[in-house]
Amino acid sequence: MINSVLVWFRRDLRDVDHAALAEGLRRARQVYCVFIFDRAILDILPTRNDRRVEFIRESLLELDQALRQRGGGLIVRQAHAIDEIPRLASELGVNAVFANRDYEPQAKARDAAVAAQLDAVGIAFECFKDQSIFEGAEVLTQAGRPYTVFTPYKNAWLKRLSDDDWVPHDSTTSALCPSKQATGVPTLEAMGFCPTDLPALGVLPGMSGAKQRLADFADHIAAYKERRDYPAFNGGSGLSVHLRFGTVSIRELVCLALAAGALKTSCNSAGAACWLSELIWREFYFMILDHFPHVATRSFKSDYDAIVWDQGQGADNAFTAWCQGQTGYPLVDAAMCQLNNTGTMHNRLRMVVASFLVKDLGIDWRRGEAYFAQHLLDFDLSANNGGWQWAASSGCDAQPYFRIFNPITQSERFDAEGTFIRNYLPQLAAVPTQFIHAPWRMDENAQMACGVFPGKNYPLPLVEHTQARQLTLARYAVVKRSVAVQ
Repeated sequence: MINSVLVWFRRDLRDVDHAALAEGLRRARQVYCVFIFDRAILDILPTRNDRRVEFIRESLLELDQALRQRGGGLIVRQAHAIDEIPRLASELGVNAVFANRDYEPQAKARDAAVAAQLDAVGIAFECFKDQSIFEGAEVLTQAGRPYTVFTPYKNAWLKRLSDDDWVPHDSTTSALCPSKQATGVPTLEAMGFCPTDLPALGVLPGMSGAKQRLADFADHIAAYKERRDYPAFNGGSGLSVHLRFGTVSIRELVCLALAAGALKTSCNSAGAACWLSELIWREFYFMILDHFPHVATRSFKSDYDAIVWDQGQGADNAFTAWCQGQTGYPLVDAAMCQLNNTGTMHNRLRMVVASFLVKDLGIDWRRGEAYFAQHLLDFDLSANNGGWQWAASSGCDAQPYFRIFNPITQSERFDAEGTFIRNYLPQLAAVPTQFIHAPWRMDENAQMACGVFPGKNYPLPLVEHTQARQLTLARYAVVKRSVAVQ
């Protein structure tokens, strides 16, 4: 037993099933809690109107209240965490700082720097596994290496899974230590930010928001597999942002999947099994980023770094059109409007728009990855990077370079009636369903009837897909030649 511990909350904004908090309560007589609005992150945000900052702030209000009900409270600072955590730990006179482990390269570097400063003054720094079921070297090949293909990783993950792996951490039964530094959560305005449209979008932050989303999803998890690819339907869980900021624990989600029959073979369990597979994909990308940090800036497969992407004014104009939902392909444009207007994008559409940018427009996947990083409410480096490299065929377990999404057939298959398109592109509302996926195919009479004139009040396609596909195959030939030489 040690005298006192400072628990540092990061992407784990809950007091329930919290590994570091549970460990602090188990091993220390006094437990303080802190969250740092890290200026190393906030100061470089391109806008003061960021939905993620508001989501975090609203979630902290609820976390602070939960901690106060247990006799404690949350110390909140806006500072550089690399300096503030050692300073606060010394001020409080704690013996150790506990936190849950992060796998991103910058976070690992930050933690190493914090640990060094703490060690210099005799304060311990310990991190714990919390945001994943398995991490590090817990799931390796028989040769002791990290997996680089998903299906074998998934099989090994499932084989290793036991009941103990998803038992929640006991982090709510003990009292906490009050602190005069726990003065409440600052307003957005006090931090230099503005309120956003988060409430109007129906996004409920905090543990209570996660609890409601989880209950809603439990009612239709059985239909997840058959409905998840159709953006016009509410077939997803809506829990990605809660997972990202830790207002719900991964153990609770795995528990739900198992309770719904994810490991069984009945037809009623297909949805739960599919959803569990998506949770394992999340851990796969955590593992890839942890073991292969170069993916944050370069291709996982180094051969793909030889690809020459389009550059110059033409490429910049095409990228701007893609960002603004002005490509002339309705499903792509509707998806980008969804992202720009709500901070969310349906998972199927993330693949469609990524493939279009990289393989129809010939633009470096890193530009699209950065745009998603700026706008996605649920942005997570590992998943975002993994998804973009999958689409670009440069990542581990990626689609083959010659497999290129056709934006028209994707639209016809997954938004057959154009419901999603019309929702986000109301200017196309009157376009007949037979033309909604390719409005430029309308003849003059059809254009007059619906009031949509491609090239005037809706853009013509930036590229012709068949021609763009041939250019992409030529572009990727450098990879094909490299592989042949090996």
